[in-house]
Amino acid sequence: SVGAMSPTPTVLDVAPSLRHPVDIRVVDHDDPLDGVEAVSVPVTTTDAVPDVLGVDLAGLGRAGFRPTVGSALAFPASGAPVLVAVGVGDVASLTAATVRDAAAAFANAVPFDGHLATRVPRSSRMTTAESAAAIVEGVLLARYRFSLRSTEPETAEVASLTLVAPEGERAAVEEGAARGRLMARVGMLSRDLSTSPAGMLTATAMADLAVELGPDAGLEVEVFDKEQLTEMGCGGLLGVNRGSVEPPRMIVMRYQPEGEPTGHLALVGKGIMYDSGGINLKPSDESHSQMKNDMTGAAAILAAMTALREVGCRARVTAYLMCTDNMPSGSAMQLGDVLTARNGKTVEVKNTDAEGRLVMMDGLSLAVEDEADVIVDIATLTGACLRTFGTEVAGVMGNHPAVVAQVRAAGERADEPAWELPLIKSYRSQLDSTIADMTNLGGPNAGSITAGLFLEEFVDGTPWAHIDIAGTGQAESSRRWVQKGPTGFGSRLLVEFAASFTVPTDG
Repeated sequence: SVGAMSPTPTVLDVAPSLRHPVDIRVVDHDDPLDGVEAVSVPVTTTDAVPDVLGVDLAGLGRAGFRPTVGSALAFPASGAPVLVAVGVGDVASLTAATVRDAAAAFANAVPFDGHLATRVPRSSRMTTAESAAAIVEGVLLARYRFSLRSTEPETAEVASLTLVAPEGERAAVEEGAARGRLMARVGMLSRDLSTSPAGMLTATAMADLAVELGPDAGLEVEVFDKEQLTEMGCGGLLGVNRGSVEPPRMIVMRYQPEGEPTGHLALVGKGIMYDSGGINLKPSDESHSQMKNDMTGAAAILAAMTALREVGCRARVTAYLMCTDNMPSGSAMQLGDVLTARNGKTVEVKNTDAEGRLVMMDGLSLAVEDEADVIVDIATLTGACLRTFGTEVAGVMGNHPAVVAQVRAAGERADEPAWELPLIKSYRSQLDSTIADMTNLGGPNAGSITAGLFLEEFVDGTPWAHIDIAGTGQAESSRRWVQKGPTGFGSRLLVEFAASFTVPTDG
């Protein structure tokens, strides 16, 4: 709660990822579980129900339990730890994704218990370290809560998580637990930023947070203000900012690995801190009331950058976070205005609510100037992507199959899936302008693709992929390890991508 904090709390005051370290313990299979409030008891589709539960599968079924992943049933207890039957399906078929889901079901079944314990399962489809990492992610992400209430929350924070290692595999479990904690922290930090009200997390505050977090993560952080952006000719970011009383910020974060880098990766994130739509004002519906999260792309990158050193990323990574509000006012960007991007291209504004691509065109141009080997951008860019893929799958498109493939593979590992859309070149004509190099909006159809074609104009042939997270950035309801609200989708994907990044050698 914020009752004991300053009248105007900052993200640093309230962010769960920064305020609540969890004690993660690893014990051997025959060690006592001291201080534990709830214990996971796996129930499979192939084996008998463990005797400790004192009931058979039929009895569990009468209580609504199924031995499949996602099902969990807590047994009330006085004094002793609560036992939780957790469905795991066929153990031989378990993957990191299903282990993560089962761990989340366990954590959600005992929302008032803060000290949890679970065994780490073995499976031929993953290593023990991967299994341990998935458990930690599932538990911590499922129980994530961001609260600005004046009262204490009803549910308990996870204070400790005890992992029981299979015989002879304690070291592997410890390794996996450390990575799981790191990846959970990345996801939670991204959620913290995307959930913060726009009045709390302005572009300036986002920059201040990056400066604060950067040194401990081994990052060099440079912040560019309005005057500097004007000198640099970043007409897209400045144009979108014209209607706001809050000044814009471009945040550049640089990661340099030890030794010779394996390549240079650039990340560009949309950081619209609040999107009213500008002169093309958005309607006052539930979806648009959440436009504080239109900076989820930039949040995902910031969170991911803080983990690169710990995951041993061997590439040099430069991130460009393009941050501003998009507001209506007497000075706001107007329809028909022509903006000049950093690379000199001119863009006629046909819709002020197609602003994300305008701020990102400057970041993409700068990444090209910095001679990045590969550019990946991420943004809550188009409602069309939400209508195409819904809320569980992001769209990805690009000019290089190997880069798109690396993005998709990283999404599979993180369980943040992305599906490829084609860049249909004939649709580029929809962006033609009679007075400028291009417009910022295509026709009524294929909006995600025309947005991708717009962005491609600014990468100058550099291998590039664009990730559209407009659908996945916000969850309408809680499911698995994702809570209702901003999801942090993309942050863990980017860590996986950067950690395994290789410069493509083919076309």
